Amino acid sequence: MTDPNASDTVTRIVAADDGTAYDNVAVVLHWATALIVLVNFLLAETWDWLGKPTARLMQSTHMSFGVLLAVIIVMRITWRLLPGHQVSSLERGWGRIASKLVHYLLYTLLLSEVTLGLLVQWSRGHPLPFFGVGIPTPLATLPRAQRHELLQIHNWVAWAIVLFALGHALAALYRHYVVKDRVLVRMLPIRGIQEAR
Repeated sequence: MTDPNASDTVTRIVAADDGTAYDNVAVVLHWATALIVLVNFLLAETWDWLGKPTARLMQSTHMSFGVLLAVIIVMRITWRLLPGHQVSSLERGWGRIASKLVHYLLYTLLLSEVTLGLLVQWSRGHPLPFFGVGIPTPLATLPRAQRHELLQIHNWVAWAIVLFALGHALAALYRHYVVKDRVLVRMLPIRGIQEAR
């Protein structure tokens, strides 16, 4: 029988995790999520300003990134649930509870947004574009009014994600510059920056 502690140690070493900062896999998945959310939000908010060919390309890119985001979210949750990949919280008391609630809320919003995006496209009866490959729809076409309602909810959830993510980022900056703890530093993408602090 294998020793689970040895397995945890091996995965931490492979992921370059010393237990005081998030490992490289968690850091990459975190910043990939942030980047895709930002790019997709900007695409959706600006494609109406442009001509139809450009707007269609932006919409297709938006949907492709949405599929990619779904994969990254599943990877993030799976990685976080694997033994040996949890980092102790620096917060205590209500701060720790609030931090966990915000993280769970962001995960819930992200999963909801991806699901709504899939439903919006598939309910039109069209395949979902993924960088030139169409993922066929498993759904029947919905009436226009229902599709519009799904799209509206998709848009509201997108704004909620952006607002909560902004609050999340501001809280991390506050912790870094005012409280002067390692909350932000632990998620920096460059290990040398972490070690210098």
